[in-house]
Amino acid sequence: MPTEDAPVPIPNLKAAQYYFVLSNAKLSHLHKEARDELVKLVTADEMAPYVATLPPLTPPLLDADSFSKLQAINTTTIESLDTALASANETEGESEISDALRARANYLTKIGDKDRAVEAQKLAIEKTPGLGARIDIVLTLVRIGLFFGDQELIKTYMKKAEALVEEGGDWDRRNRLKVYSGLHLLSIRQFERAANLFIDALPTFTASELLDYNDFVTLTVITGTLVLKRVDLKKKIISSPEVNQVLPEIPALSDFTKSLYNCDYAKFFVALAALEQTHLLPSRLLSPHARYYVREMRILAYAQLLESYRSLTLQSMSTAFGVGIDFVDNDLQRFISSGRLNCTIDKVHGIVETNRPSSKNAQYETVVRQGDFLLNSVQKLSKVLY
Repeated sequence: MPTEDAPVPIPNLKAAQYYFVLSNAKLSHLHKEARDELVKLVTADEMAPYVATLPPLTPPLLDADSFSKLQAINTTTIESLDTALASANETEGESEISDALRARANYLTKIGDKDRAVEAQKLAIEKTPGLGARIDIVLTLVRIGLFFGDQELIKTYMKKAEALVEEGGDWDRRNRLKVYSGLHLLSIRQFERAANLFIDALPTFTASELLDYNDFVTLTVITGTLVLKRVDLKKKIISSPEVNQVLPEIPALSDFTKSLYNCDYAKFFVALAALEQTHLLPSRLLSPHARYYVREMRILAYAQLLESYRSLTLQSMSTAFGVGIDFVDNDLQRFISSGRLNCTIDKVHGIVETNRPSSKNAQYETVVRQGDFLLNSVQKLSKVLY
């Protein structure tokens, strides 16, 4: 049962996820479940305005009679909330007016009436005295942005939430803000920063209005496996009691992380392919980054294997990864040419030789590049001044 300290999931981000699946032809095997769940959710939350914004589906998500009933409920409820707000303005104090404003704003948010909800929440912020309550309203505006994919709205109110929390937000709201920030960073492909925030919030997760705990652990494992060093992966992910509580329920995730750590690369490649199909492509949040993520994880696995050897045969690498020699050869060529792997391929003898650059050489090259950039900038500036 939601309390004042536990925000309700409005708008419910599951609705946006179900619609993403339903609108993706490549996920047709998930369409029936997504449609059934979306119908239940929009009916329970009376989301007629949200349904009205969706492109037409075949068959329609709701029949005309069901949609009209939801619209009628929306009209009646909003009229009742407007009456209560008018009464509070006439006869009640600031606290009651604030409560009436928040009730109206939250209903508009719940039903997915974006523009009216945003304006109502902004008005509620102005009339709400408590810092904690204002933080909750700002985070609701961030959820509206996440729900509708409005990056400007997210950025604006993430900054505002961070500022309010710094003014004196309590522990719970600070912790929830980490999850909000992590989701936003993940959506713009800032995996390392997102992973660090998720790991910090993992033992004390309370942002259930954003996503389920199991889904949060899944995102933590997916991001952490990509960006953490091997020692930290063991300490912060594989040995984490919070993660171990959830992993048995998600075998693909368990195989994925543990096979990489245990250097079982053939199993890792199979698990990576399974993860792509079960967790990356069907996810509204992760799908835009699926190709990037899979590529980076393959580079990570190749680099981890090559780090232990001065040279390897293509045959032994193909055996280790459970794929053909041509696949490994093509993959390595692509990653070597783009500067992502420090090795060379001897095609005549079928050998991959590692070529580890020294740290001093790397530092020297960095200094030279930065020096060139600085000189060019000074030259441009001198032309402008003189």
